[in-house]
Amino acid sequence: MNEERYILFDQYLQSEMTAAEKTDFEKQLAEDPEFASEFETFKEVELQLQNKFGFEAEREAFKENLNQIAEKHFNKEKPKVVLMRPWYLAAAASVIILFGLFFFDYNQNPSFNDYNHPGQAHFTERSTTDMHLLQAEKAFNSRKFKDAILFFEMALKDNKTPEVQYYYGVSLLETSEYQKAEAVFNELKATNPVYKDKSLWNLAIMKLKQKDYKGCKQILQSISQDYEDYDEVQELLDALD
Repeated sequence: MNEERYILFDQYLQSEMTAAEKTDFEKQLAEDPEFASEFETFKEVELQLQNKFGFEAEREAFKENLNQIAEKHFNKEKPKVVLMRPWYLAAAASVIILFGLFFFDYNQNPSFNDYNHPGQAHFTERSTTDMHLLQAEKAFNSRKFKDAILFFEMALKDNKTPEVQYYYGVSLLETSEYQKAEAVFNELKATNPVYKDKSLWNLAIMKLKQKDYKGCKQILQSISQDYEDYDEVQELLDALD
């Protein structure tokens, strides 16, 4: 998560956006799963700060500190709360420090984004006339997962292979359609040895995305050590301990 997004998220939560800015922000939330996930993380941290430190009082002190930084570095009156206010860079630096310390001291749980690697889809078994599968591949590789889901569902009617099912499941996971994704990966792990451990990995990080750390660990422990990416499995297990 970068400093510009911290500022953007804070503006939205504090109702400091214009109507047009709010519309654009909510559109990005709906269309960009990674952006939406980072926003949820930001909200969770803010809530935990409220619970742990009485965030409103901390927020006022924090804002006062930012104003002092602004006066020191920009030598002008306290600006109004608008997009692109001049102390953004100072604010961003302070936010990074604040949240960095918070995560270091109080939130040791691993993040879904650190272990989420959807990869690229390159289907080996397809007809050059299978337009739905071609469109699904293109949408998936462009990270337009909602579009990919629709194309995969059409392609699966005539081309239900484990490979297509797998990337369909990944697309569902990326868009947080947990129930459907779980059904796809459970079917794959039960019926196809090649995709068993890959499916278990995706089931595990699905639990991680939902912050079900116990469930995530239980699934990780069932993955074979012969799995090609077992080093990452072990890394996540260590992070969960």
